[in-house]
Amino acid sequence: MIATATPLTRKALAEREPGRVEAPPVRIVHLGLGHFFRAHQAWYTSRAADAGAWGIAAITGRSTRIAEDLTAQDGLFALVERGPEADRVEVVTSLVEAVAGVDVTRLADLLADPRVAIVTLTITESGYRLRPDGGLDLDDPLVRADLEQLRSASPRPETVLGRLLFALDARRRADAGAIAIVSCDNIPDNGSFLAAGLAALAEQVDASLAAWISTHVSFVSTSVDRITPHIDEAPAVVAEAGWVDRAPVVTEPFADWVLAGDFPAGRPDWESAGARFVDDIEPWENRKLWLLNGAHSILAFAGLRRGLHTVADAIAHPECRALVEAFWAEAVQNLPPGTEHVAYRAQLLERFANPRIVHRLGQIAAEATTKAQFRFAAVAERSVRAGREPAGSAAALAVWIDWVLAGDLAPDARADDVRLAAASDDPITALLALVSPDSAASPGLVAQIDAALPAVTTGIPLTHEGARQ
Repeated sequence: MIATATPLTRKALAEREPGRVEAPPVRIVHLGLGHFFRAHQAWYTSRAADAGAWGIAAITGRSTRIAEDLTAQDGLFALVERGPEADRVEVVTSLVEAVAGVDVTRLADLLADPRVAIVTLTITESGYRLRPDGGLDLDDPLVRADLEQLRSASPRPETVLGRLLFALDARRRADAGAIAIVSCDNIPDNGSFLAAGLAALAEQVDASLAAWISTHVSFVSTSVDRITPHIDEAPAVVAEAGWVDRAPVVTEPFADWVLAGDFPAGRPDWESAGARFVDDIEPWENRKLWLLNGAHSILAFAGLRRGLHTVADAIAHPECRALVEAFWAEAVQNLPPGTEHVAYRAQLLERFANPRIVHRLGQIAAEATTKAQFRFAAVAERSVRAGREPAGSAAALAVWIDWVLAGDLAPDARADDVRLAAASDDPITALLALVSPDSAASPGLVAQIDAALPAVTTGIPLTHEGARQ
């Protein structure tokens, strides 16, 4: 143990680890400077064999504090990999600039630089401010305000897509060349989802810009996986490692990144850090979205109703675990042959049970409506179309509906719609219609959800096939 902790800067790190900390040139711009980005994309880039050629400038959402904290540390931060029994600390060096989101001029300048080859994003499902079908939401006041801003002489857009479009226009005007945009979120086919939303916004602003984007911008789809709860306090282990860090990140040892798409201006050697490139992303993103994220949402809704607080608490509860395994048993039937899931599910149970990763159910429950759409309803729709029994997904949807009807709402961009549906004469069908109109039109699925509600409400244990014991 080092007796005296030192403020984390590149100079201090150079004194301790010579030859490792030269700041690489900015060639990646990231939107959404948060814990997950730093534990995932920044970590992979820092570990790539050619890390010295790929620096990242990251842009916050609305917060300025994290940009200030990281600027004071030259972009460096300690990453704590928290295993079930021990911690491992490493300093991530790929982040070289942290920018407050309100500084759209700096964002535009960054994308106008021809050396910048990639934009990555970690945005929540609702953060895109698109309709559930991916279309532009012209009823959203922030979207309407951004349209006015983007058509003005001195635009200052506020939404993520508005800022991205503004910066891409600066790149076009600078003739800085092609660029790849990489979505790192939990939306199925996230690259195409972003491409369609951005194209719709561009068409509303400038048809010539929309045409430039269609020929100069590639959209890469990804599946990202690393449990990274929001833990604000600086772990003592960072100080024990010898650093004073204002912005540490705590994450699990496991990490996975699967990508599909083109990089016309080049990319880091992420494979050397463990990333995988595939031709078809769908099986991998569905595996992660349904098995990890779907299970997380089940544990959140069912666990909170049982007075539990963390993922580790919930997966240890027999009723919660039975709901998860019933959902998994159905979900894997909707994965194509050859998509490995047996070992992955075993890994997930171990990861969820890690008591030292304090992943709070209340955090997972936020934006529940969009999560129920992509994680539960998507499985139910596929099962019904295939003529299979949707027992696990019906129970998962019942858990969500029970949680909603109990009034345990977390922050949700669709909260007004949820309240209206919950207060209707037929709340089950009305709530289901918010996440899947096709499912709401299926009398059999509605009846299964209705039948499952007493079990999930009272905590009657379910078998792995989703039926009451």
